[in-house]
Amino acid sequence: MSFIITGLSGHQFSHLYGLNSDDLIAQGALRVSVDQYPGFPDRITLRDIPVGENALLLNHQYLDTQSPYKGAHAIFIWEGRFDAGRYSNILPEVMERRILSLRGFDSQDMLIDARLAQRGEATAQILSLLSNDKVEFILAHNAKQGCFSCRIERD
Repeated sequence: MSFIITGLSGHQFSHLYGLNSDDLIAQGALRVSVDQYPGFPDRITLRDIPVGENALLLNHQYLDTQSPYKGAHAIFIWEGRFDAGRYSNILPEVMERRILSLRGFDSQDMLIDARLAQRGEATAQILSLLSNDKVEFILAHNAKQGCFSCRIERD
Protein backbone atom coordinates (compact mmCIF):
# COMPACT_ATOMS: atom_id res chain seq x y z
CA MET A 1 0.00 0.00 0.00
CA SER A 2 1.25 3.47 -0.90
CA PHE A 3 0.82 6.70 1.03
CA ILE A 4 1.45 10.41 0.54
CA ILE A 5 2.40 12.81 3.33
CA THR A 6 1.85 16.49 2.61
CA GLY A 7 2.71 19.69 4.38
CA LEU A 8 0.59 22.80 4.47
CA SER A 9 0.66 25.34 1.67
CA GLY A 10 2.60 28.41 2.75
CA HIS A 11 0.32 30.60 0.64
CA GLN A 12 -2.35 30.50 3.35
CA PHE A 13 0.13 32.17 5.72
CA SER A 14 1.69 34.68 3.30
CA HIS A 15 -0.29 37.58 4.80
CA LEU A 16 1.82 37.10 7.96
CA TYR A 17 5.23 37.05 6.27
CA GLY A 18 7.24 40.18 7.02
CA LEU A 19 4.76 41.73 9.48
CA ASN A 20 6.20 43.58 12.45
CA SER A 21 5.79 42.10 15.94
CA ASP A 22 2.75 44.20 16.86
CA ASP A 23 0.92 43.30 13.67
CA LEU A 24 1.75 39.62 14.18
CA ILE A 25 0.39 39.74 17.73
CA ALA A 26 -2.79 41.35 16.42
CA GLN A 27 -3.10 38.32 14.10
CA GLY A 28 -2.50 35.88 16.98
CA ALA A 29 1.02 34.98 15.87
CA LEU A 30 4.59 35.41 17.10
CA ARG A 31 7.94 35.49 15.28
CA VAL A 32 10.56 33.28 16.89
CA SER A 33 14.25 33.20 16.00
CA VAL A 34 15.26 29.56 15.68
CA ASP A 35 18.04 28.88 18.16
CA GLN A 36 18.23 25.08 18.23
CA TYR A 37 18.13 22.25 15.75
CA PRO A 38 16.04 20.19 15.80
CA GLY A 39 13.28 21.84 17.75
CA PHE A 40 11.15 23.92 15.40
CA PRO A 41 9.24 21.59 13.05
CA ASP A 42 7.97 23.43 9.97
CA ARG A 43 4.49 22.33 8.88
CA ILE A 44 5.06 23.53 5.30
CA THR A 45 8.27 21.77 4.22
CA LEU A 46 8.01 19.12 6.97
CA ARG A 47 11.64 19.79 7.89
CA ASP A 48 13.10 21.16 11.09
CA ILE A 49 13.81 24.85 10.61
CA PRO A 50 17.57 25.65 10.62
CA VAL A 51 19.18 27.78 13.33
CA GLY A 52 19.14 31.46 12.43
CA GLU A 53 15.91 31.32 10.44
CA ASN A 54 12.58 32.77 11.56
CA ALA A 55 9.62 30.67 12.58
CA LEU A 56 6.10 31.92 13.03
CA LEU A 57 4.14 30.40 15.90
CA LEU A 58 0.41 30.53 15.27
CA ASN A 59 -2.82 28.67 15.81
CA HIS A 60 -3.90 26.51 12.88
CA GLN A 61 -7.20 24.74 12.31
CA TYR A 62 -6.03 21.36 11.02
CA LEU A 63 -9.50 19.81 10.76
CA ASP A 64 -12.20 22.26 9.74
CA THR A 65 -15.31 20.13 10.00
CA GLN A 66 -18.74 19.92 11.54
CA SER A 67 -17.79 16.65 13.27
CA PRO A 68 -16.92 16.59 16.98
CA TYR A 69 -13.27 16.15 15.93
CA LYS A 70 -12.87 19.69 14.64
CA GLY A 71 -9.42 20.70 15.78
CA ALA A 72 -6.87 23.50 16.05
CA HIS A 73 -3.54 23.87 17.80
CA ALA A 74 -0.35 25.95 17.78
CA ILE A 75 2.15 25.15 15.01
CA PHE A 76 5.44 26.52 13.71
CA ILE A 77 5.85 27.52 10.09
CA TRP A 78 9.07 28.59 8.37
CA GLU A 79 8.54 32.25 7.55
CA GLY A 80 8.73 32.92 3.81
CA ARG A 81 8.23 29.31 2.67
CA PHE A 82 5.41 28.55 0.23
CA ASP A 83 5.79 25.08 -1.31
CA ALA A 84 4.27 22.23 0.66
CA GLY A 85 6.51 19.24 1.22
CA ARG A 86 5.22 16.09 -0.47
CA TYR A 87 6.58 12.69 0.44
CA SER A 88 5.62 9.44 -1.24
CA ASN A 89 6.09 6.29 0.86
CA ILE A 90 8.80 7.89 3.00
CA LEU A 91 8.72 9.86 6.21
CA PRO A 92 9.67 13.53 6.19
CA GLU A 93 12.38 14.67 8.57
CA VAL A 94 9.97 16.02 11.20
CA MET A 95 8.32 12.61 11.61
CA GLU A 96 11.51 10.59 11.97
CA ARG A 97 12.68 12.22 15.21
CA ARG A 98 9.43 12.43 17.15
CA ILE A 99 6.94 10.21 18.93
CA LEU A 100 3.71 10.53 16.96
CA SER A 101 0.02 10.20 17.56
CA LEU A 102 -1.55 8.90 14.34
CA ARG A 103 -5.31 9.34 14.06
CA GLY A 104 -7.29 7.65 11.30
CA PHE A 105 -10.51 9.33 10.13
CA ASP A 106 -13.37 8.26 7.88
CA SER A 107 -15.04 10.26 5.10
CA GLN A 108 -17.29 11.98 7.68
CA ASP A 109 -14.26 13.21 9.66
CA MET A 110 -14.99 10.76 12.46
CA LEU A 111 -12.14 9.08 14.31
CA ILE A 112 -11.95 5.38 13.40
CA ASP A 113 -8.67 4.28 14.97
CA ALA A 114 -5.52 5.79 16.49
CA ARG A 115 -1.97 4.63 17.16
CA LEU A 116 1.03 5.87 19.07
CA ALA A 117 4.24 5.51 17.04
CA GLN A 118 7.60 5.55 18.76
CA ARG A 119 10.68 6.56 16.73
CA GLY A 120 11.12 4.05 13.92
CA GLU A 121 7.52 2.79 14.08
CA ALA A 122 5.59 5.42 12.10
CA THR A 123 5.66 3.75 8.68
CA ALA A 124 4.36 0.44 10.05
CA GLN A 125 1.65 2.22 12.04
CA ILE A 126 0.60 4.30 9.02
CA LEU A 127 0.29 1.18 6.88
CA SER A 128 -1.66 -0.57 9.62
CA LEU A 129 -4.16 2.28 9.86
CA LEU A 130 -4.53 2.49 6.09
CA SER A 131 -5.22 -1.25 5.87
CA ASN A 132 -8.64 -0.42 7.35
CA ASP A 133 -10.84 0.47 4.36
CA LYS A 134 -12.86 2.88 6.52
CA VAL A 135 -9.82 5.09 7.15
CA GLU A 136 -9.82 7.86 4.52
CA PHE A 137 -6.92 9.89 5.93
CA ILE A 138 -4.59 10.13 8.91
CA LEU A 139 -3.72 13.21 10.90
CA ALA A 140 -0.31 13.02 12.55
CA HIS A 141 0.40 14.94 15.74
CA ASN A 142 3.56 15.28 17.78
CA ALA A 143 2.65 13.20 20.81
CA LYS A 144 4.56 15.20 23.43
CA GLN A 145 3.29 18.68 22.58
CA GLY A 146 0.07 17.55 20.90
CA CYS A 147 0.53 19.85 17.93
CA PHE A 148 -0.56 18.96 14.41
CA SER A 149 2.24 17.64 12.20
CA CYS A 150 0.79 16.64 8.83
CA ARG A 151 -1.86 14.82 6.80
CA ILE A 152 -1.39 11.35 5.36
CA GLU A 153 -3.49 9.84 2.56
CA ARG A 154 -3.45 6.77 0.35
CA ASP A 155 -1.53 7.24 -2.89
